[in-house]
Amino acid sequence: MGKSEKKLIANNKKVFHDYFVEETYEAGIVLHGTEVKSLRMGKCSIKESFLRIENGEMLIYGMHISPYEKGNIFNKDPLRTRKLLLHKSEIYKLMGKVKEKGYTLVPIEVYFKDGKAKMEIGLAKGKKLYDKREDIAKKDAKREAEREFKARF
Repeated sequence: MGKSEKKLIANNKKVFHDYFVEETYEAGIVLHGTEVKSLRMGKCSIKESFLRIENGEMLIYGMHISPYEKGNIFNKDPLRTRKLLLHKSEIYKLMGKVKEKGYTLVPIEVYFKDGKAKMEIGLAKGKKLYDKREDIAKKDAKREAEREFKARF
């Protein structure tokens, strides 16, 4: 049996611009029927979403899953709070880390793996403005070097 396929639905590119992601975790998402169908069609956004740990449970706020067209009365609120599935030990470990100054939990991407909706979450530390400028300068330098290399050949 080969490596399981990962079908990307939504990703949050801005995370790597705004944060230093130190650790990543894979969490399952608790969804209702029509939400799964909508996800399969790729109608999901995690740009404005954030994660919290409440009562020993990991919750995601602001994750937008568009209502399924043929779902009528079975559709749920597109911005409702959803529960993420992680091992209790992982949740407690993350809870301890988040209490440290500067750490936060961020959603990185949503995907299907073995037919199940999953979310990659990251334990991250916020970047300062000068860190962001430094990253942009590095990217520009790399792009310029590639352009020079391409021009020679």
